Amino acid sequence: MTDSDEGAASAQAFSPTEIRAVYRAIEERRDMRTFSGGAVPPEALSRLLHAAHSAPSVGLMQPWRFIRITDPSLRARIYDVVDAERERTAVALGDRYSEFLRLKVEGVRECAELFVVALREGRERHVFGRRTLPQMDLASVSCAIQNMWLAARAEGYGMGWVSIFEPAELCEVVPMPGDAEPVAILCLGPVPEFPERPVLEIEHWTTARPLPEFVSENGWD
Repeated sequence: MTDSDEGAASAQAFSPTEIRAVYRAIEERRDMRTFSGGAVPPEALSRLLHAAHSAPSVGLMQPWRFIRITDPSLRARIYDVVDAERERTAVALGDRYSEFLRLKVEGVRECAELFVVALREGRERHVFGRRTLPQMDLASVSCAIQNMWLAARAEGYGMGWVSIFEPAELCEVVPMPGDAEPVAILCLGPVPEFPERPVLEIEHWTTARPLPEFVSENGWD
């Protein structure tokens, strides 16, 4: 941020130091797969969960449910669900089967804290903002996860979003109401380092594309 940028800031803006910290957390957030054990102190974990719960939600429906997994045997069963889907995903990728299996795609066994995040039951009651876009409940949960992710980076903890699982299989391990829906397994905890680039770029799986490809004006270019 340049001096001219700071001078043009809104009267409601944070201080320049605070603004830089926000953007730093956004830029340095990574989807982490490697963890170094340790623990997340209870007070820090409480702050991260409060950050998630402070997320915006359509119609203030707050459709999230965070299930903390502290039972080692339950964690092991969740890992088995992920590992089974990892193999199925590899098969679905065809020619990239072996390449995918070489990737580390989750940290379920090594992370300090493990959460299953689900869409809550009873979402059909919420019409405000989702009558024509019912998927806005998922958008709201995603905002909560992102809040937690950015707060974790600011606190020095890594977080990874695991989506490699069959929802029905996960519900057999972590039972929930019939109209609830698991959307994420979150791995959280101390990490050895934060890579400068996304891990999938470092592993040559794919390359992030530049912003201009995703922004247009007055129409879909």
